[in-house]
Amino acid sequence: MYDPPGYLWAITITGVVAVLTTTCVVLYGGALRAGLGRRRAALLTGGAAVVLGGWLTASAVIAGHGWYHTRLGHGVPWMPVAAVGFLGLLLALRRIPAVARALTAPGTAGRLELPHSFRVGAAAFLITMALGHLPALFALPAGLGDIATGIAAPLVARKLAHGTGRRAARWLNVFGLTDLIVAMTLGTLVGFQLVNVTPSGALIPALPLALIPTVEVPLLIALHITSLSALAKAPRPQRPATAPLTTAGI
Repeated sequence: MYDPPGYLWAITITGVVAVLTTTCVVLYGGALRAGLGRRRAALLTGGAAVVLGGWLTASAVIAGHGWYHTRLGHGVPWMPVAAVGFLGLLLALRRIPAVARALTAPGTAGRLELPHSFRVGAAAFLITMALGHLPALFALPAGLGDIATGIAAPLVARKLAHGTGRRAARWLNVFGLTDLIVAMTLGTLVGFQLVNVTPSGALIPALPLALIPTVEVPLLIALHITSLSALAKAPRPQRPATAPLTTAGI
């Protein structure tokens, strides 16, 4: 089995941990702005850190034991099961009243874009492809789409912080969500060898890349869904009243 170089491990793990950490920071800030107080905000953020960090550790153990390496028709396809299951858990946790208040607090819609900034870590896909260990069919759209979203995210967050950029934020979230769905679909096709390509997608369910589709991607999808919902419910900025028409020369 191919052993990725140390810098590839560093890029991948740093990107995943940064997304998780930034999400916790955004949740803490949202809880404070929602009036939950520092103690409840800290408890809420600590709970989020336990859930996210716990699953990161569990997924790393699963991948390390090779349990994500399954073929369709030869056992349970644990990687898609893990990704869908974690996404379902995150969407369910959004309904907890304290979490819902934190996510809908004033200004949180813009800050929800910040975790996406670290999607530039998907450069790991492009690097692995350049080293000859990932197919371009998967690596190019997954890597380039994530990098584009990562570059645009802080710019959109800045616009939202200044009370503008709602349309840009909607487009960013739709693009980012589509990118993740396309990447997961292509990853499934090449990972389960439903499409024969060279090189194969055998490294997708292996460490460290396995942490992206099983931990980072479900969280990013949940953030996109939450952002779109927040943007839809946020009050629109009022347009300035039109000045009354005057007739010159009277």
